[in-house]
Amino acid sequence: GEDIPASQLRDDYDAVVLAIGSTVPRDLPIQGRELAGVHFAMDFLTQQNREVDGASLAHKLKAAGKDVLVIGGGDTGADCVGTSNRQGARSVTQLELLVQPPAERDASTPWPMWPLRLRTSTSHEEGCERQWAVLTKAFLGDKAGQLRAVQVVDVTWEGGAAGFTEVPGTTRELPCQLALLAVGFVSPEAGELSRQLGTHTDARGNIACRDYATDSPKVFAAGDARRGQSLVVWAIAEGREVAERVDAFLMGGETRVGVAKGSGLEVV
Repeated sequence: GEDIPASQLRDDYDAVVLAIGSTVPRDLPIQGRELAGVHFAMDFLTQQNREVDGASLAHKLKAAGKDVLVIGGGDTGADCVGTSNRQGARSVTQLELLVQPPAERDASTPWPMWPLRLRTSTSHEEGCERQWAVLTKAFLGDKAGQLRAVQVVDVTWEGGAAGFTEVPGTTRELPCQLALLAVGFVSPEAGELSRQLGTHTDARGNIACRDYATDSPKVFAAGDARRGQSLVVWAIAEGREVAERVDAFLMGGETRVGVAKGSGLEVV
């Protein structure tokens, strides 16, 4: 879209597959979000990867000597925990809005559903305080605009559409000079390449497709870019399926994409 325009892709190739992931992070628009010290998790993690690869960074986010708060209990949050520890953080706390899962698979998620159970990574084992059913209410700063603490409150979950309720008397402040937002991703980045290719998005902001084909001639999409943020096994499955769909397109035949009945997989 910048160094290689979409027109060149169209001229040089018979089919183009967009597998660009779902990279726009979900924000946490609460009081104090603008304070210095509040960052998206991927900004923190990609900087570390670049430094490990030998890059010299002038303005790196650093956890050394700080109280680090990781907001979000998923894999990205766990990566933030491990990286903060290895950078020499004074303390690392991870918050999760949901209640603590059971140690073993819960009856509500029988096979082949993704099991609901507590997952403890090697990053957690390196050192981390994990707090569950906690809502982040506000980022608190000093007079210089630097993050100094985070205000949180415990919640109870009512179930279904009722959502959660704050627990009276549990509002408190957690010391924090670096807060990392690891609360998921909302959609692919609508960059210049997508604009030049003329692809459209669905109601959730993902690349709109039918049987992996976009509404732009000979352009396909797969993975998180098409279905939204998901597991790596879905990326593998969709990579195989879009390859079959492109093969059928190039050969001028019918698609052979399909899955076994009862597998739980669905092709749109």
